[in-house]
Amino acid sequence: MELFHRPIAVICKCLSDENRLRILKVIGDDKKSVSQIVEELELSQPLVSHHLKELRHSYLVKVEREGPFVYYQISNNGILSLIHHIDKIAKELIKSHEPF
Repeated sequence: MELFHRPIAVICKCLSDENRLRILKVIGDDKKSVSQIVEELELSQPLVSHHLKELRHSYLVKVEREGPFVYYQISNNGILSLIHHIDKIAKELIKSHEPF
């Protein structure tokens, strides 16, 4: 049973960071270089590189090299669907509960 929960925990932990979610959204439509992601999100290059490393280690993004350039893209189209579904559920949960 532990083997079943481990992959879910790894993916959920990786998705728990807002900057990683933003990066996945930016590369959702097309492959992008680190510099393109940095420019679109207005984050530092070291921060984007760190988050891309975490996304890569969780198998959420894949790397493609074209000559001297390195591009990142989502490894599975279902990832964006999953994020949208979680977002919808989260909004419904928040809407249905009174504030503390």
